[in-house]
Amino acid sequence: MTAIRYDVLGIGNAIVDVIARAEDDFLVAQGMHKGGMALIDEARAQSIYAAMGPAVESSGGSAANTIVGVASFGARAAFVGKVKNDKLGQIFAHDIRAARVAFDTKPASNGPSTARCYIMVTPDGERTMNTFLGAAQDLKPSDIDEDQVASAAVTYLEGYLWDPPQAKEAFVKAAGIAHKAGRRVALTLSDAFCVDRYRGEFLDLIRKGTVDIVFANERELHSLYETADFDTALKGLRSEAKLAVVTRSEKGCVVVSKAAVETVTAEPVQQVVDVTGAGDLFAAGFLVGLARGKDHRTAARLGGLAAAEVIQHIGARPAVSLKAWAADSGLPV
Repeated sequence: MTAIRYDVLGIGNAIVDVIARAEDDFLVAQGMHKGGMALIDEARAQSIYAAMGPAVESSGGSAANTIVGVASFGARAAFVGKVKNDKLGQIFAHDIRAARVAFDTKPASNGPSTARCYIMVTPDGERTMNTFLGAAQDLKPSDIDEDQVASAAVTYLEGYLWDPPQAKEAFVKAAGIAHKAGRRVALTLSDAFCVDRYRGEFLDLIRKGTVDIVFANERELHSLYETADFDTALKGLRSEAKLAVVTRSEKGCVVVSKAAVETVTAEPVQQVVDVTGAGDLFAAGFLVGLARGKDHRTAARLGGLAAAEVIQHIGARPAVSLKAWAADSGLPV
């Protein structure tokens, strides 16, 4: 059996985040759905960039943010995602490697430019995303390294990968390799609109056991089971998923398994500045907890700590060592 080299391997869209503050009327004027993620073409990307205010650029992408969080906890982390060999691609590669994440995916030499996501943060801390997938959608099954996947305790996949067909194939290939090696596969549903597009396929992944761990927020859960009633949706999830976590913002989260339903309260925060990355960082803490043999409640508390840290500043990645943050909070990893 292949030895474990990584606690968590993330596979997702390699994206550079461009984050700016915006008022609600800006979203209306631009035809944006508040709190959602829209896929855009390069012309629309240029139009939004010209209209938005001063911005902060940093490497991002849902699964990449999670994996950087995993590394910040002191765990062993790797990421697979496609960039182009251009300026933004170089920024992405430098940032993720500087965070102590193994990143070996070969960059594209031609085709569309590196992906970027324009994130509008309104005064209430809510984020609205507009994503040009660019080179990220060229992730192919050939970019999946069998030895690397087999050596990861958990392979973590983002729902956004279900948009590009070749990336979907890479996703399924990785899950198969992980299970063949006796490892676990986790999936984040990513976005309620993403669930709307692929509800049947996501449910199929859960029901067939292609994924072992599911991460969702309330909106994604309601979309998955097409009901506004939380308890009904949760019951459906519990009946089908091996293990799932539903995040509920200030209400904390609910960990669902065949054995139990556990409610874990949210960690206190002084001020919500930007909720970008909250779910991504929650997943990081929870997965590190699992990798370190913690019980589900402790893993959820680690996730809550990471989410609480990231929403108190602009940007989707931790501004401090999450390992030290957890230790100071009495939850050493």
